[in-house]
Amino acid sequence: MTHRIGIIGGDGIGPEVIAEGLKVIEAAGIVLDTVEYDLGGARYGRDGTVLPDEIIDEWRGLDALYLGAVGTPEVPPGLIERGLLLKMRFELDLYV
Repeated sequence: MTHRIGIIGGDGIGPEVIAEGLKVIEAAGIVLDTVEYDLGGARYGRDGTVLPDEIIDEWRGLDALYLGAVGTPEVPPGLIERGLLLKMRFELDLYV
């Protein structure tokens, strides 16, 4: 069975950690169909985008999201936390 998951590498060490985690998942024989999303502080710094509503709609059709660290010192505190992490949790009903 193939699982379709969204990959959000994020910022800082996030992309590296996610890449290594995906290697472990692959080594365990788990088959994934991945969709990568460019979100986090670096994206916000480039074009002012935090989390478009269209992406939330796409996520509803996925089996899971795999999220790395997000945020950079260049982005005002709370902006990514509210605009990405909390929005993701509230919109997708994730309260764990």
